[in-house]
Amino acid sequence: MKREELIKELEAKAKILRRDIVEIVGVGLPGHIGGSCSAADIVAALYFHKMHIDPKDPKKPDRDRFLLSKGHAAIVQYAALAELGFFDRSELKKCKQLGAMLQGHPDYRKTPGVEANTGSLGQGLSIGLGMALGLRLNNIPRKVYVIIGDGEMAEGQIWEAAMAAANFKTDNLVAILDNNELQATGPIKERFNTYPIKPKWESFGWHTIEINGHDMGQIIDALDAADETKGQPTIIIAHTIKGKGISFAENVPEYHNGALTPETYQKALAELS
Repeated sequence: MKREELIKELEAKAKILRRDIVEIVGVGLPGHIGGSCSAADIVAALYFHKMHIDPKDPKKPDRDRFLLSKGHAAIVQYAALAELGFFDRSELKKCKQLGAMLQGHPDYRKTPGVEANTGSLGQGLSIGLGMALGLRLNNIPRKVYVIIGDGEMAEGQIWEAAMAAANFKTDNLVAILDNNELQATGPIKERFNTYPIKPKWESFGWHTIEINGHDMGQIIDALDAADETKGQPTIIIAHTIKGKGISFAENVPEYHNGALTPETYQKALAELS
């Protein structure tokens, strides 16, 4: 497939994911719209292009691993898994219901394609590092991809994992920072300022790439560059917009975990149609 065709196809997939996010949240109940939509382009590039995975064999040893460390954004992962056929799309409508396959945070015991329980912020990168080291010990030439949130960088465990990953030269570990600059209650700079980002990760020994997280060409190129990096882990700092694709939710902290009215629900679907 030509690059231009691939980019258009992945952009279309990202729009499907965003529409699914809106439909999963529905009307009247809060859902993590903002951070799910900001990560949708990255998730689309990983699931529909980059990763070696098999919906018919979710536990295949020779597979890439994906961890959504910011597990509150699970609905974007569920949308991708359903689109790929890991489970029937009818499960999306049952999300967060008691006993359902899809819970508010990823649960590997319930959901095919989920690699670990995440959402207690800060833990995903450590889990991903352990998986990357395990793949190396077993001589499996696959990668572990971990999406972390910029608000999540306030957690000390992120930096412990960052130091350890560089120390062990885990070049099969790729972190992707969903840098939308907002957390639940407002701007990162005003709540827990973790900036500047790039110099910090460089000083911890990571290969650091900075991109527009909604430019599919840049996302693809960054993931390819991570493949070529040897002897150190890679972090892709993806500058994103919280609530991307839904005009009234973009850069609005209230949609970190916001509810839709019948009117805003229909408006969001119309914008994503």
